[in-house]
Amino acid sequence: EDWVWNATHSGSPQGGVVSPILSNIYLHKMDEYIEKVLIPEYARGRVRKSNRAFHRVWAAMASARKRGDLTKVRELRKQLHSMPSMDTQDPGYRRLRYVRYADDTLVGFAGAKAEAEEIKEHLAQFLRDDLKLELSPEKTLITHARTRAARFLGYDITVLHNDRKISGRRRTVNGTIGLRVPRSVVSAKQAQYKERGKPARRPELLNQDDHVIISTYGSEYRGIVQYYLMAGDVFRLARLQWVMETSMLMTLANKHRSSVSKMARKYATTIDTPHGPRKCFEARVERIDRKPLVGRFGGIPLRQNKKTVITDRRLAPVTIKRKELVTRLLAGRCEACGRVDEVEVHHVAKLADLGRSGNRPPWADLMAARHRKTLVVCGSCHADIHGTRPAPALTE
Repeated sequence: EDWVWNATHSGSPQGGVVSPILSNIYLHKMDEYIEKVLIPEYARGRVRKSNRAFHRVWAAMASARKRGDLTKVRELRKQLHSMPSMDTQDPGYRRLRYVRYADDTLVGFAGAKAEAEEIKEHLAQFLRDDLKLELSPEKTLITHARTRAARFLGYDITVLHNDRKISGRRRTVNGTIGLRVPRSVVSAKQAQYKERGKPARRPELLNQDDHVIISTYGSEYRGIVQYYLMAGDVFRLARLQWVMETSMLMTLANKHRSSVSKMARKYATTIDTPHGPRKCFEARVERIDRKPLVGRFGGIPLRQNKKTVITDRRLAPVTIKRKELVTRLLAGRCEACGRVDEVEVHHVAKLADLGRSGNRPPWADLMAARHRKTLVVCGSCHADIHGTRPAPALTE
């Protein structure tokens, strides 16, 4: 302030547009500390050791197959599917992974809980001593990913485990990372379209066109669904779809003094998607020699797509026009005589002051025809309007 540095106690503003940039600049030192100090210290081993109990059962199954005892083979194979092939408690194997988005950080660690607490303490000490920051106790948690979910960027992140999910005679799910839609997020999104626990109309949209109403609901729903399409349980958003759909139809019904079922029949349609036809609601505004404006709600298959991207339409660039009077002044042309010169503005308080038609001077008729209380004129015409033109000089 005034070119004097002052220590602030509030930090960057919450929700400020520059906050992510400030976080990336300031927390870059934390990135380097984790990558150069913590990861080399807590990551060791190439692979986990084999589980001896698993291989003993495997050898017994091979012996039973040689003897032709198929019943024993089935029993042992079922037992194998409930045992890890690697030693999950191998003390010589550790992995540390780190990801950060702005000030939201997630550290993944494969190892003992005591070592995880050490990592947390080292990180807290570095932030306190070097960056003068404090970890939030209620937000900085140590979570076992098999039993609980870690919240990161709106997703619940878990480690999957399912011995029955077998592909190619192998368990393909155990130990992989799963993304989930938090139930609290679904409930919070539904609450925006409910009143007293039930879907309700939105009065602020009643004065809008049907196309605008459907487009508004469609863009809000599309933004939520496309963000969570990477989740394995994105089907949970079907409840949100029904709530938003009912709220939209109730808004349209209230606007037209009609019923929800009639609005549903009027705007229902079917579109083709990569997963087959899907029902949705659509409103069109036909335009001459141009593509129609289409507002659409729904029609997005609630199936996991790990490579999803946001496909919302790009908005047209907004062009800010100058005020009409400024444009007329910059033109520099007299609107009474047409001469290009330095111009001035003649104005009246109200159009009624111009008088009745037939009794007005030409400049007043011009203002009345344009329905403007201003007239851009040159200095000579302005003098004629006010009757102050100086008399010509007499010469002898």
